[in-house]
Amino acid sequence: MNNQLTRDALSRDVLTRDALTRSDRPILLVPDAVLLPEGPAEGHAVVVAEGSFLRVGPLAELTRTHPHLDAIRLPGHVLMPGFVDAHHHLTQSFGAALAFGEPSEIFRRVWVPLEGALDEESAYVAAKLAAFEALRGGFTTVADAGTRADVDVDVVASAARDAGIRCVLGLVCNDAENETPSVPDSAEKHLARYDGDPLIHPSFAVSIPEAATEETLRLTARLAAESGAVLQIHVNEHLAGVERSLVRHGLRPLEHLHRIGVLGPHLLAAHATLLTPRELTLLAETGTAVSYNPVASAWKGNAVAPATAMAERGVRFGLGTDGTRGDGFRLAEAAEFAQRLAYGLATGDSSCGAGWTWLEHATRGGADALGLGARTGTIAEGLAADFLLVDVTTPELALSWDLPWELVRRGNRDQITAVFVAGRPRLWCGEPVDWDGAALVRRAVELARTAVGGAAITRVHPTSTAARADGTARADGTARADGTARAERTAR
Repeated sequence: MNNQLTRDALSRDVLTRDALTRSDRPILLVPDAVLLPEGPAEGHAVVVAEGSFLRVGPLAELTRTHPHLDAIRLPGHVLMPGFVDAHHHLTQSFGAALAFGEPSEIFRRVWVPLEGALDEESAYVAAKLAAFEALRGGFTTVADAGTRADVDVDVVASAARDAGIRCVLGLVCNDAENETPSVPDSAEKHLARYDGDPLIHPSFAVSIPEAATEETLRLTARLAAESGAVLQIHVNEHLAGVERSLVRHGLRPLEHLHRIGVLGPHLLAAHATLLTPRELTLLAETGTAVSYNPVASAWKGNAVAPATAMAERGVRFGLGTDGTRGDGFRLAEAAEFAQRLAYGLATGDSSCGAGWTWLEHATRGGADALGLGARTGTIAEGLAADFLLVDVTTPELALSWDLPWELVRRGNRDQITAVFVAGRPRLWCGEPVDWDGAALVRRAVELARTAVGGAAITRVHPTSTAARADGTARADGTARADGTARAERTAR
């Protein structure tokens, strides 16, 4: 059957039943296969009710136990878990392209001034734009590591909720410059504010270990552990950060956090690219989770986290975009590819974890790292119905011999027909179901020009277009130090 006709038929069949996904009445979805933890299961189906998977199993069994349900058939599609982005900065979307070709620690030169230039509307639009891109790329959950914008964090929560994506929302608890170090008074309120929220899961965030006092690090870690939340910290990301910690504490950042009692299942260490064997042991022994961010490693100058070694040692980890690009398939491929280049080629490892490793850590492993393993990340009874319908009739996927590898190596977001979060269709063929994506993008373009143009951004390198047009690019690729002028040029 013509694929567009198939999609049109699916659109009529599923989207006219949108009301059912919002009620107590269950629906029976019958794809060609369901991607389970043990692999793709043909002849399986799912029953979705009240935002969760009520039943998952063989179609014959489900039709026998639910004879009153009309099966909604999804020919040519695989139903798989939604991707989980274990590390994002939603309010940085206006400047995502400013990270191209820049050396490490760009947060000091790009992100701090950019987020500082956002007002309430631009912060909301930036966050919703990032959520939109994430949904288009098959992410059903994102972890926001805290915004530096001078707005209520609920602005970010509202943007994620309005977009329809699940969000682990970090409240920044930096206090190293305060005279009276303590956990922010708003921490408990942050937990209470989103208690029971179906899409927003409260979290705490410290930018880097030295951004908070030791007392606050301990207390925030304790509060996270007691509440079941996660504490997000950028750890061992750049050589400069490792060296600062050695000078200040005589210990590497991860070792320092261990010494003061911060490591544990409640901690999500973002990046962790520079790890000694001892630090790998600390992660494994304490149950600390890591966000492995391979695209950020390539784009932002830091090293590649030893993710295959983490998998072998039993270290908990998910995959994160760090706001680079919102495509779950390309993230999974980058995760395997970075391991192959950084470690596999040198050792003759032709597998580098195989396809299933990276799919697992892009879904179930990411949910576990965010403390949501009992909520999402897997197609299983009782878990949230956060899933994708992936078209496997495309030239890239039709000739299937090993679906996990094929999804990692040949999957792409244009093969995603539908994205469901909490049992509701959020995107259909890349467009929002119940809000205007094109209007959001137009508004984002307007606001981004103002925000970037007014921020004191300093880039080491000029944009490719500017360097070529002006003929001012130096042999070493560096540029003038006038950040404001360069930001204005970028905005044009």
